[in-house]
Amino acid sequence: MPAKTTTATRKPAARRRKPVPRARIGKGLTVPKSVPPHARFGMWLALQAASQMDAHKTTVMSRKDAAILRMTHEGCSTCHGNGQIFTKGKDGSFTGSKPCPAKPTKAKASRVKVALAARFSPDKRTGLVGWTCPCGKKEKPKFRDAKEATKALREHEKKKHGGKSVGGAWYGQAVDQPATEPKPVTAGEPVTKTDETSSMTDEEWEAQNTPLGQKAAATRGVCWCCGGKGALYSARNSQHTTTVCPPCGGTGKHRADQPVT
Repeated sequence: MPAKTTTATRKPAARRRKPVPRARIGKGLTVPKSVPPHARFGMWLALQAASQMDAHKTTVMSRKDAAILRMTHEGCSTCHGNGQIFTKGKDGSFTGSKPCPAKPTKAKASRVKVALAARFSPDKRTGLVGWTCPCGKKEKPKFRDAKEATKALREHEKKKHGGKSVGGAWYGQAVDQPATEPKPVTAGEPVTKTDETSSMTDEEWEAQNTPLGQKAAATRGVCWCCGGKGALYSARNSQHTTTVCPPCGGTGKHRADQPVT
């Protein structure tokens, strides 16, 4: 009699569980009027502390979500490492946010790194949304998306402005993009040019050279050789020429590795 064989059962694919609302500390509790004034004040103070602690926990959770997206989308060319895309209107105003449609560059993020980034990193608010009100009230970026920020803004308008909209605005904090450096002159481009329309003397033409010391150039952020102009000026027998500055390649920008001649 042949032995019985058992077929391996396939486990269903794991699904992402929907977030469950957490119980609010002190929700529904009020300070009774039948207790002495000092006890009433103590209970009121305890409820205020519980409310602040609960709000802080919610903010830290949002920061953790943003840190996970930044780490899993590091180097992404679509969102530039932000994890989500902030949309703007034709006038440049912030209109909302949407998840990055690109595939994450990393599959996992370290729990320790996420916790540290959510509490101590200078970029802990990056990827979050805040709001401002014309009355002067401003909320720093701590909301996961524009929808949550809108709820908080409507709650503020309900308490301070009788539920009427006074023109609040939203803003998002994105990853800082490095400034684009000027394109240096390549080897195939001309590096020397003769100026035939100049009416300067040879001394006046060469006086346009403004070299700087290394320390002064580093302070100003310009090239020490050309003083930030990107060109060197020379004259001989009334023939005035302009040469691309070799140390900076014509950008005029300071480089820490610039050779000193």
